[in-house]
Amino acid sequence: MDKNAEKLLKYITDDFYSVLGDNLVGIYLHGSLVFGCFNPAVSDIDFIAVVEKEPDEMEKYRLIHILLKHEKHAPAKGLEMSVVLAIHCRKFVYPTPYCLHYSAAHGEKYLNDTIGHIRLLQGTDRDLAAHFTVINHTGITLWGKDKTEVFSPVPDSDYMDSIIFDIENCVEEIADNPVYLTLNLCRVLAYKKEKAVLSKADGGLWGIKNLPQYEKLIKTAYKQYTENITADFSECNLMEFAEYMIKEINT
Repeated sequence: MDKNAEKLLKYITDDFYSVLGDNLVGIYLHGSLVFGCFNPAVSDIDFIAVVEKEPDEMEKYRLIHILLKHEKHAPAKGLEMSVVLAIHCRKFVYPTPYCLHYSAAHGEKYLNDTIGHIRLLQGTDRDLAAHFTVINHTGITLWGKDKTEVFSPVPDSDYMDSIIFDIENCVEEIADNPVYLTLNLCRVLAYKKEKAVLSKADGGLWGIKNLPQYEKLIKTAYKQYTENITADFSECNLMEFAEYMIKEINT
């Protein structure tokens, strides 16, 4: 694991335990760090905190300010974290409820009105099915009970719905976010065809191997993601690729 990320996660874990105590079941890492494709210039640090009972409002406030404090030491895309109940990990529910969510995109709103944004950001998150699946396959137990004691398998249909949800508007959006959506489309199709749970980088490698007609496009996205090489994309080619991939995924 990246040494700076490892050190940062140790501080966060200690701070979370200082707030939650024995209510904290465990903290579990997923995302690029567990897939081995972490790049500080383009990656974030993703983890799930599992609790037995929902934290109270002041505990949530303190957790958010722990993350705001540590953001300055985080990679370019920052931190992404959800707090979930252990019961929803043991007896999986989809879409999955969460107690608290944080990402760098919410950082300013939390700074301006922490309690107000905590109260606003409530409900369920379809992305959690994908996060739990990655934890089951390659995730790391940072602290607490081993992941095998906490997370039950996620049904294939729920995982598939979760990752499709992430790319459902790709035809309209791929020109604005070509690297993320190109690689994500590849890993969704890889799961559809082979039940392979892949990172964005591995999705790109799968696409280069299995989609020769789009090899140049996928290679460009892959190199930009892994090597920080800036490249231009043809909007026409991107849209054609997205339309083809959606058709293949939905077939």
